[in-house]
Amino acid sequence: MAGQALTARKVLVHWMDGAVALMALAFVGMVVTVAVEGKVSVPHAVAAGVCLVGVCGLVPFLLREAFDTRPAPSVRLVAAGLLAAGAVALLPPVSTASGDGLWAMVTYLWLSVAVLYLRVWAAVCTGAVVVALSTAAVVLTTRQPWQPVLLVQAITAVLMAVAMWLWRWLWWTIRDAHDGKEAKASLAVAEERLRFARDLHDLLGHSLSVISLKSELAAKLATRDAAEGRAAREMADVRRLAVEALAEVQVAVDGYRTLDLDEELDGVRAALEAAGARCEIDAATAGLSPAARALLAWAVREGATNVLKHSTATRCSITIRDGALEMRNDGVRVPVLLGEATGGSGLRGLAERLDAAGGSFTAGPGPAGEFVLKAVVPA
Repeated sequence: MAGQALTARKVLVHWMDGAVALMALAFVGMVVTVAVEGKVSVPHAVAAGVCLVGVCGLVPFLLREAFDTRPAPSVRLVAAGLLAAGAVALLPPVSTASGDGLWAMVTYLWLSVAVLYLRVWAAVCTGAVVVALSTAAVVLTTRQPWQPVLLVQAITAVLMAVAMWLWRWLWWTIRDAHDGKEAKASLAVAEERLRFARDLHDLLGHSLSVISLKSELAAKLATRDAAEGRAAREMADVRRLAVEALAEVQVAVDGYRTLDLDEELDGVRAALEAAGARCEIDAATAGLSPAARALLAWAVREGATNVLKHSTATRCSITIRDGALEMRNDGVRVPVLLGEATGGSGLRGLAERLDAAGGSFTAGPGPAGEFVLKAVVPA
């Protein structure tokens, strides 16, 4: 897409360059014509031609300065204006149609470029002055009625200025569309990174917490000869959890994030009881949609992970009714256990996940001194 935008810019700029080059040839041709007809002297014609070519030579540089932004008036803009005024001053007295065209075109070519540098009110004022002076010059030298001359001059000034402004607006539209696509692509990448980080935390946080707990328990049991069998079982569980964690990383990488709610409830019960916390589960999940079951499974997993990592709970209750989950534990150790307080991002990521699905999420200490996690999903 970047290549297409640059190509569009080159086409527009070169198109304007070609138009200015054609105008320069027309100017030179008209100067030669009035010189051959004897309407102006050869020195005047040469000087006027130099001024006209100078204006046309500066215009491409001025256009490039003002093509991407609206800069402040520059020395080049002033120099082009003086050359245009010099060309008009050197050509009178001329009463032919070609002379009238010279007056209009060279002054309005400069005006069409000047409007790219000026604010609307300044451009209108400058245009009014240029039209008034050009009209006065034509009327004084050709003795034509001022009303039709003014109308022609005003129409010419407006058309050329608006055409140049629209030319730049076309490029700005193309550029903004390109920038919008680039921003959208960058946002998609950032969102995918956030999703992956959140999923990785959700997938591994629970498993690694249990692994840590079981490893500590196995280390303690290994110091007692009578508990060697239990220590071996705990280490076998550690190995199994490590294998599951590796599989979950692969799931996250593949982008498939489906959890089974019933399996998650069984796993949470086993993990909490192994940690010494009694777990009571009252779950009615039969009528839930697959998407609702998956969201509640994530909530159950994250809630259990926070119980294992951040509390000293001896009892935890899990209730699911009509798409609403409530987890309570009696192991509150700090006033607030949200991710911001603990430095983690699990509960915050869970809240974002539920909000995106049209659900709701709250977590914090309850009035009875318990930590309460509530998640509601569209049933």
